[in-house]
Amino acid sequence: MAKVVVLGAGAMGLAAAYQAVRLGHQVTLLEAAAEAGGMAAHFDLAGLSIERFYHFVCKADEPTFALMQELGIGDRMRWRGTSMGYFTGGALHPWGDPVSLLRFPGLSLIEKLRYGLLMFVSTRRNSWPVLENTSAKDWIERWCGPGVYRKLWAPLFDLKFHEYAGNISASWIWTRIRRVGRSRRSLFQEEMGYIEGGSQTLVDALMRRIVAEGVSVAFGKPATKVEVSGGRVVAVQAGAERHSCDAVISTVPTPLVSALVPDLPKAERVAFDSILNIGVTCIVLKLRSSVTPHFWVNIVDPAIPFPGIIEFSRLRDTGTGETVVYIPYYMPVTNPNWDRPDEVFVAEAMAGLRRINPRLTGSDLIASHVGRLRHAQPVCPPGFLRRMPRVQTGIAGLQIADTSSYYPEDRGIAESIRLGREMAHRLATEGGGAV
Repeated sequence: MAKVVVLGAGAMGLAAAYQAVRLGHQVTLLEAAAEAGGMAAHFDLAGLSIERFYHFVCKADEPTFALMQELGIGDRMRWRGTSMGYFTGGALHPWGDPVSLLRFPGLSLIEKLRYGLLMFVSTRRNSWPVLENTSAKDWIERWCGPGVYRKLWAPLFDLKFHEYAGNISASWIWTRIRRVGRSRRSLFQEEMGYIEGGSQTLVDALMRRIVAEGVSVAFGKPATKVEVSGGRVVAVQAGAERHSCDAVISTVPTPLVSALVPDLPKAERVAFDSILNIGVTCIVLKLRSSVTPHFWVNIVDPAIPFPGIIEFSRLRDTGTGETVVYIPYYMPVTNPNWDRPDEVFVAEAMAGLRRINPRLTGSDLIASHVGRLRHAQPVCPPGFLRRMPRVQTGIAGLQIADTSSYYPEDRGIAESIRLGREMAHRLATEGGGAV
C-alpha cells in the first residue's frame, strides 16, 4: 500500500482517487477550489443546477458508462435526438446530415461532395497517423478545397484559437469529428446523451464513494510544492500543511507545473512550459424563449464575435420550458477582451442571439452567469504528440497530466476518467508507487 496524494478534484482527479483507494492505497485528495468537479462543477442559475461549462455525452464515451455502472448510477444516463445548425450569410441553416449539406448555400456541388466524403471517412477511421504532422488547414483544404476552409472553418478557428488558428493539428480536429459523428441513431439523426441531474450527479456519486472508502479530502487547499528527495517524491506542501507520501498524481493545469515542482528535470520542465493554453469566458443565459431549433449552432458572421452557441435545453430539459444557452468566448488571457466586465459579455452575447433570432428581446433574459477559466483549451500544433511530456515523469512516484495529456482526443469527462484510472493503476509500476 502506498501513500498517494492526488492534486485536483476534477473528473480526472476524482477518478484517480477512486481507483487508487480501490487498489488498496492510502489516498489524500487536495483541491484548490471550494468544491469538487472542476470544469464539470455546477452552479445555481436562477433555481436550476447546471454545469459552469457545458458537457454532453457521446456514444463512444465508454469510460463514463463503465464508471457510472460501478457507482450504481448507470440508470441515470439519458439519450436525446439533437441537431446542428449553421448561421451564415445572415440566415440559419440546418447542418449535420446529407440532405442539409446538399441544400446548404454558398458551396458548389463538388465542394459539398468532397466535404461529405471527408466527414464519412473521418467518422469511420479508427486511426489516421499521417494527420499527426499535418495542420487542420492543410488537411481540410486537401480534401475539400480552399473555399470550404475559408467559408466554413477559418472563421471558427480564428475565434477559438486567434493567432494560433493556422497551426492546429489535423489529428486533433479529426478525433472531434469522429467522436460526434459516431454518436447517431442513423445517418440523418444525431443522438447525444446527458446524465440525469447533470454532471453533478457523477461528481456527487464519486465523492460519496471515495469518502466512504477512506479518502481524505481537503477543499480550498491548493498544493504549493511537490517535495522531492533522492529522485522521488516525498511530500506535498499545501500552504502550512505538509502531506508525506510515496506517490503524487497531479491533474493541475500544465502551465502551473514548473512552479509546483521546482525539482522537475529541465527537459521535462521545458516540455510542460511549451504547452500553450487558451482561456475561455463562458456565458450561460436562462431565457424565456428558444433561440433556434438546434442543440449546437456554428456561427460564421462578422457581426457576431463568438464561433457558436449551445442551446443546452435542447439536450437536457430544464423542466420549466425555459431555455439555457451557453456562449463560449475562447481567447488567450493576454487578449484585451479577457478582462472586460461580465455585463459587457452578457450584453454582447444577447446582441448576437438577437441577430440569429430577431424575435428575442431584452425581456427574454431571466438570468445570466459568466464563468472564466484561464487554462481551458490546450493549443495542439502539428507534431504535438512527440512534444508531449510523459505522464510518468523522471521523478519516481510523480505522474502529471491534464487535458492536454489525452491528445489527440479533445477535452471531456470520459477521457479524464480513463486517464485518471490509468494513472492509479500505474502506481505500482514505472516508479509510480512505493519502492
